[in-house]
Amino acid sequence: MPKIRLTGLAFVAVFAGSVAAGAALTAQESDTAATSGETDPLSDFSDIQREREAQGQSREQGGEADTDSATPAPPPDAELDEETQSALVMIAAVIEQLDPEAKRQGNSWELTVDEVQLLVVTDTSAGRMRILTPIAPSEDLPQEALLRLMQANFDTALDARYAIGQNLVWGTFIHSLPSLSSREFASGLLQTKSLRDTFGTTFSSGILSYGGGDSNAIITDQLEELLKELERGEEI
Repeated sequence: MPKIRLTGLAFVAVFAGSVAAGAALTAQESDTAATSGETDPLSDFSDIQREREAQGQSREQGGEADTDSATPAPPPDAELDEETQSALVMIAAVIEQLDPEAKRQGNSWELTVDEVQLLVVTDTSAGRMRILTPIAPSEDLPQEALLRLMQANFDTALDARYAIGQNLVWGTFIHSLPSLSSREFASGLLQTKSLRDTFGTTFSSGILSYGGGDSNAIITDQLEELLKELERGEEI
């Protein structure tokens, strides 16, 4: 089954509520977006709601905003605890290392790693962080494929998980935001990417595989190399 990708800077459009994520995706990576009014799959994050409200106020004061432009990093929030602020700085640094052209809106990001689209969404009020990657339309999956996803979530997906929402199959990784370390975040990105890469084959996050194989060594090498690059960047 062909894998899919959010068209354009659709992650910003989803946050703005102008495009339903499920309608914005097709197996052929179509640029056609529908305004179906379906539930926003990322609407359970309070930070996103605050971004929407700010965008609405901006449009009222200075005209329609350009949804293809990402907003800069927000200033430090005095209400956030030190651990949360440090986690946000760390997330930004890791993403910059992986994709210097990553798009940021508030405390959420869109990045590409080896042509795989990843979304990173944080909710500072709830202290949660979520990594997402769109994989395939769920309506096209036969029953046996849905069963296979649940089996993978039990043994080979491990820290990352397959999930279904907005008529899509997603790879996702969820973690507490304040306690998130750079190693955990980098691992979460690579595990989520691996779920997309191995969809339809081994359905594996790659970190550990009870069935053996090469995925474990490959993703472990990727993680170690990324951490070394981050350490070199901190020394400069």
